[in-house]
Amino acid sequence: ALDTFAEAFAGIASEDMISLGKHLRYFGDGFQTSKLIAGKRYWRIPVMDGEFLTEETTGMVRAIGGGNFLILATSQPAALAAAEAAIEAMKTLPNVIMPFPGGVVRSGSKVGSKYKTMFASTNDAFCPTLKGITNSELSPEIESVMEIVIDGLTFEDIAKSMKTGIEAICKLGAGSGVKRISAGNYGGKLG
Repeated sequence: ALDTFAEAFAGIASEDMISLGKHLRYFGDGFQTSKLIAGKRYWRIPVMDGEFLTEETTGMVRAIGGGNFLILATSQPAALAAAEAAIEAMKTLPNVIMPFPGGVVRSGSKVGSKYKTMFASTNDAFCPTLKGITNSELSPEIESVMEIVIDGLTFEDIAKSMKTGIEAICKLGAGSGVKRISAGNYGGKLG
């Protein structure tokens, strides 16, 4: 029997509730099972490396999404190393998450698109492969840009996390390949 599993638990006691496993369970395609433990319903969903265990409903709190900063570097390894250093420092702080895999985004967005059905699209001003084709924000030596997105309980939590991450990058020194730190401002329309 497989003993590996992933789990989704918010751990938040709140009167405001959201469905979590109530809808995710259907991914189990009829193989999901329900368990009632101490008056709370959980769902076990089979996945290819074991099972995914989740609460049916969970508490929630209002928070802020979409704090961010961009790391502009001379190479992809340099940008990634800087992003990883920032994430290591930032994940020690309470009340914030970096919601993308590994905390890093390689496909940063901008608000709007040439396609009417898309509310966001590739941030062409920060795409090294589009230098010379679009209105680029990148100087000639920049070959890679990574973004870190931060969600937090308060503006202050996000600001502290951003400062911590940027300071961790600065500690890497001038030889790290990082040439600039920037940020996106989407006027509350993204994130």
